[in-house]
Amino acid sequence: MSMANLFGFSAPVDIQITFKGEEERKMVEVKVDKDRREKFPLYFDGETVAGKIQIRVKDGKKLEHNGIRVEFVGNIELFYDRGNHYEFSSLQQDLAVPGELRASTTLDFEFKNVEKMYESYHGINVKLRYFIRVTILRRLADVVKERDIWVYSYVMPTESANSSIKMEVGIEDCLHIEFEYNRSKYHLKDVIVGKIYFLLVRIKIKHMELSIIRRETTGAAPNQYNESETITKFEIMDGAPVRGETIPIRLFLGGFELTPTFREVNKKFSTRYYLNLVLVDEEHRRYFKQQEITIFRRRVDDGLEPEDDEAGP
Repeated sequence: MSMANLFGFSAPVDIQITFKGEEERKMVEVKVDKDRREKFPLYFDGETVAGKIQIRVKDGKKLEHNGIRVEFVGNIELFYDRGNHYEFSSLQQDLAVPGELRASTTLDFEFKNVEKMYESYHGINVKLRYFIRVTILRRLADVVKERDIWVYSYVMPTESANSSIKMEVGIEDCLHIEFEYNRSKYHLKDVIVGKIYFLLVRIKIKHMELSIIRRETTGAAPNQYNESETITKFEIMDGAPVRGETIPIRLFLGGFELTPTFREVNKKFSTRYYLNLVLVDEEHRRYFKQQEITIFRRRVDDGLEPEDDEAGP
């Protein structure tokens, strides 16, 4: 949006931002709000961001200005704190000295080898954006135009070995279940393989379901907000199990719109994933167990490297 429009003026110019090599660059389609999706050009850490800015003065009039500048910005927007945008990256170039514009003008910009330390993210309560901002400085109200890019980050999990997950759910003398997942860390196109063992069943289980939950945490105490959304949920058993029964689990992640796990991004937000196992008995009581899993992005999943035989990191 133009700053001039905020004050009730119509912007006297049209500004268009195009990126160098945009036609050949991969585009990422992203859900930007409830009913709308947009496509953004994909960039990576260390890549140069360059392009052209076309400025067209409307109706053949002249436009006096106090300079024209372009910025590369990385920021975090917390929806509950709309007045504050936290810029973690900001580079600026002056494109024109004060003067006047009378016709269409094209200006080049280039930000070389730009650090993009985090992955782009549009969440429930937070956005992490990278964008080009063009500002025509004017006495009454600046004219501003922004255009976003999208950034992928390939940060492999660094914590302990990717061992299997084994846990037990129990109600003394009534129910004893052991469940196992093949790994604790999965890439975005991975398959979660597991088993559920019924060691003791003295209550009447009606059905059992498995879900993937994304939990987004924003801010810091005491102003911390948690939002959870169920990415998928499916029934893995219908009917009463018996002692000694084993239920297999096989869940393909590639069909869901997932992001990598984010932990304490710029100390502003985290996004974590959990496997949630729920049992419901005939009296509609629910027994559940959650286990965090780590999700990461691989270059091969985005068609940037040849496939190998490794399923994990």
